[in-house]
Amino acid sequence: MSGTRVEIAEARRVVVKVGSSALTTAGDGLDVKRLDALVDAIAARVARECQIVLVSSGAIGAGLAPLSLGKRPRDLATKQAAASVGQLALAHAYAESFGRYSLTVGQVLLTSDDVVRRSHYRNAQRTFSRLLALGAVPVVNENDTVATQEIRFGDNDRLAALVAHLVGADALILLSDVDGLYDGDPRDGATRKITEVLSESDVEGIAVGMSSSGLGTGGMVSKLAAARTAAGAGIPVLLAAAADAAGALGSADVGTAFAPADTRLSARRFWLGYAADSTGRLRLDDGAVAAILRRRSLLAAGITGIEGKFEAGDVVDLVDAKDVPVARGVVSFDAGELPDLIGRSTHEVSVEHRREVVHADDLVPLRRS
Repeated sequence: MSGTRVEIAEARRVVVKVGSSALTTAGDGLDVKRLDALVDAIAARVARECQIVLVSSGAIGAGLAPLSLGKRPRDLATKQAAASVGQLALAHAYAESFGRYSLTVGQVLLTSDDVVRRSHYRNAQRTFSRLLALGAVPVVNENDTVATQEIRFGDNDRLAALVAHLVGADALILLSDVDGLYDGDPRDGATRKITEVLSESDVEGIAVGMSSSGLGTGGMVSKLAAARTAAGAGIPVLLAAAADAAGALGSADVGTAFAPADTRLSARRFWLGYAADSTGRLRLDDGAVAAILRRRSLLAAGITGIEGKFEAGDVVDLVDAKDVPVARGVVSFDAGELPDLIGRSTHEVSVEHRREVVHADDLVPLRRS
């Protein structure tokens, strides 16, 4: 096996994410047999002295049948109502299933505020740390009953990548209804399964297919984004089918493995790059892009345009000439100060403005140079 798969198989702390389509059906709601099979695989891994954090979708799907809803609702209020009913059913099912192995579960419901705000982020870290120290299995979901479009993660794949870094996981396993990453829609017989992703170039230009269940909010696009986020932050990732959970949590010889970056980001740099809210954009010339990808400070001379309303100390996206984000950083000027400075070298501006727009210590590249 590859070194990445060995890392995943031997990891001592693992975040496992399972999607709605793997646990629920539109007509019958929660599928207890599928849930039990997942718990069997997790319990076997826990027996190997591994700590598991489970990020589970399925609350809305589990609430459809009890509320006589034939399909996933589109309006926010009905989604929240379904989540309110389904979250109880899902938590009860997990408690009973893990109870077969004398394992205690703890429910952790998060909104994006709990990750975006630094104080909330640290509180969540402490909660997870204590639950794991006490031998419990944290079961995490987005708090759909209160999350609005403005404060939601968007999908639990991104949530799983953020949780993996937050808890200091040694590996992330993403389980869905697809058995790996393909170079096209897996329903097309001409596509090829990609078993190993060693670098960004291995997945450039791939047109990934979506889940066909109609129950989830993610699909392969979000899973690929989550895998790249976690791997880029130094966490090995395995993408596999929920039906192959035993193999994924055992020898890790199934699905698609994503090799981690050589260096794991610190909690602060990960928060800055992937969790914090961005309040604006700075457009850079090619020279500035090359510099920040080497983690050099951004100077006003390399900026060609600005967007958004931000203040000194806010997080902004740094984008190239094609509007593609290449880094994120903490800006040291208000938006109103920058128009008179952009494109000008340090000696051309007043003394009080002779500082970096984004200091290297407050900057996180989003791709490798």
